[in-house]
Amino acid sequence: MPFVSIRISGTATRAQKAAIVADVTDSLVQRLGKNPAAVQIVIEEVPTENYGAGGQLLADRDAAKGDADAVPSQ
Repeated sequence: MPFVSIRISGTATRAQKAAIVADVTDSLVQRLGKNPAAVQIVIEEVPTENYGAGGQLLADRDAAKGDADAVPSQ
């Protein structure tokens, strides 16, 4: 039974998360022959004030850019 854990910085809409779940499930079905009913996926949204990269919080980096609500690309 495949278990996939995905962490993203910031937030995603319900539709975006549903699409991620569909895409990852489809990939495991196509590439590994897994049963789609057995694929389990958890998406964890990490607030940008709890996520650091390059020596600074992403929230601070985004605020410095003038876009505190932006979800950084990973």
